Amino acid sequence: MHMELIQKRLANLLCVKSIVTIVLTAVFAYLAVTGAVSQDFMTVYTVVIAFYFGTQTEKKKDVSGNV
Repeated sequence: MHMELIQKRLANLLCVKSIVTIVLTAVFAYLAVTGAVSQDFMTVYTVVIAFYFGTQTEKKKDVSGNV
């Protein structure tokens, strides 16, 4: 049963929005370390992260039956 959960989570990581979020986070980390984060990138990154976690929260609400 534990292995099924791991496989499901790995499959979820491969969806497009997860890949985009991971790549943007890696780019943000690189830019933050080099001190080159622009305001435009920060705005785009914030919107993408808010969308990603917003949809994750909605999925959890739907699964648990809350409205």
